[in-house]
Amino acid sequence: MEYSHSDAELLKQPIGYWSWAASKAVVSRIQAALAGIGVTQPQWWVIAQVARADTVRTRGEVSGLLRNYLDAGPEVMEAEIDRTIVLGWITEDAEGRLRITEDGRDLFDKAAALQDELWAERHAGISDEEYLTTLKVLQRFIHNTGGHGWHH
Repeated sequence: MEYSHSDAELLKQPIGYWSWAASKAVVSRIQAALAGIGVTQPQWWVIAQVARADTVRTRGEVSGLLRNYLDAGPEVMEAEIDRTIVLGWITEDAEGRLRITEDGRDLFDKAAALQDELWAERHAGISDEEYLTTLKVLQRFIHNTGGHGWHH
């Protein structure tokens, strides 16, 4: 690929723009690919949290964990949990415990394979060392500007 600027020019480029452009490109690609198999990104998050849990999680636990993903917020996540139930991908018992259904497991397997393909696509030509450095640099930018990642 060709870079947008020379190395000297890139050093003067704004991180805010390039981190935004990267985020927009990656998220748009993921959302379009998931839409192609009939699921939204927030629905994928819900299904993945329920399917991958070592122990059964409650609605509150799943919603609490996911509410800050891409600034979704608690209302969006509650609605997406409701939608996954209506679509028959998960069930909720009287105590709010969520469980994956057979249809949900099939969708999870399909979406997880798709996510693996998207990961490989995004990482083409990028070494693990470069990826690790990129994440550390981005976290340093967040720290230096007083921001907080979802994990803080």
